[in-house]
Amino acid sequence: MKTLMYKGKPLAREGRQIYYGNPTDRVMLFMNILEAVPAKDGIEIATKVSVQIIKTDDELSISERLVKQTEKNSLYQAFDIGTIWLERELNK
Repeated sequence: MKTLMYKGKPLAREGRQIYYGNPTDRVMLFMNILEAVPAKDGIEIATKVSVQIIKTDDELSISERLVKQTEKNSLYQAFDIGTIWLERELNK
């Protein structure tokens, strides 16, 4: 299966969960679509999205893995702030 790449990083979606970044990096972006409204042709538009920067270390508990989080009113806003936070964390 071919992985979708965006700006040199893998982008994967499963249902309402979206992952962006390399799992081999220290952190990656996780977005969860919490609410959506129906639009044309059965497509849904996200209206509430949870944005999280998470550590990729599987040995940590869920609460220890969370670096930063917020909620946004659209997928665009969520991805915008999420990619900024991800780059800042990776550059530390």
